[in-house]
Amino acid sequence: MRWNNLTGIVTPVEHQPERQFSPAVSNLFLDALSGQTGPRPPFWFMRQAGRYLPEYREIRAQADGFLDLCYTPERAARVTLQPIDRFRPDAAILFSDILVIPDAMGQEVGFSEGFGPVLTPVTSQADLERLDPARTLDHLAPVFETVRLVRAELPDDVALLGFAGAPWTVATYMIEGGSSRDFNQVKGWVISEPSAAAAMLGMLVEATTEYLVAQVEAGAQALQLFDTWASAVPASSFETLVISPTRQIVDGVKARTPDVPIIGFARGIGPRLADYVRETGIDAVGLDSAITFDQARELQDICPVQGNLDPAYLLAGGPPMEAAANQVLDQLADGPFVFNLAHGIHKDTPFAHVEALAEQIRDRGAGA
Repeated sequence: MRWNNLTGIVTPVEHQPERQFSPAVSNLFLDALSGQTGPRPPFWFMRQAGRYLPEYREIRAQADGFLDLCYTPERAARVTLQPIDRFRPDAAILFSDILVIPDAMGQEVGFSEGFGPVLTPVTSQADLERLDPARTLDHLAPVFETVRLVRAELPDDVALLGFAGAPWTVATYMIEGGSSRDFNQVKGWVISEPSAAAAMLGMLVEATTEYLVAQVEAGAQALQLFDTWASAVPASSFETLVISPTRQIVDGVKARTPDVPIIGFARGIGPRLADYVRETGIDAVGLDSAITFDQARELQDICPVQGNLDPAYLLAGGPPMEAAANQVLDQLADGPFVFNLAHGIHKDTPFAHVEALAEQIRDRGAGA
């Protein structure tokens, strides 16, 4: 049984064994982001709190929709902490969603079970004018309370990572009305309505900067910007749609919280990653599964890298996962490096696979 400080309730923990954390001599995750190498690489997993965990599904069933879960601090904090109990990663990532920003600005955002996000699309200048970045901080106050609750519960050697979506990726959902395969609507809007597109990106830069700074003020120790759909940007627009908005956010956050490292994760941009690192000012870069180890080591000469085990290996588990993870560790662990996946944990992944991978990574430091 465990006393839950967030709820004041004693609950059974057969599926969440008590973990004993070592005294905090250093924080391996934050050390790695500062360019150091330690006794083993730190690790966390994208989407480490989610549907593959039975304890997540229990809490999710109690919420009145996904956004209600994100905006209920006690539940969101418990979900954030669940993988810490199970797997002892070196960082907890705030449980929230990149689409809380358009929701906060006034766009209608919902989540359909089994389908994903559904938004009332922004299709005109009038739609754009109804959005207000100034609403962001008040609307997202519950998220900042979640950050405070989680930070109070975390051991000192587990860092708290905040995050947001990068403007381009968030804009794709806002204009397409949800996920897209071809991004024709957003691409067409950028081409036919360049001033409106620039205005939207400006709104997102403003709202996202304020949101990230507020996360830091509430207790986040590092930040990640997710540009999941950066690969959909035409090469001729890469500077305008990916580099410039990200650089503005990084500059804005650094001006007010200069010591907090920022990880950029621009998925699928391959050879543009070095330019992305240099031109945005991020402190570390996330790698997807298409990045070769040679490319990754070249990036390591510029900044710490994070990645990049394909989540399919985690889904499969067993010897193939172990061999693939060892390859990532063997190739990248000699430099500044955070072990992670190349994208998020698949919902059908057995949690025993995640536990085995976590133990494998920790074993790299045994006896060091």
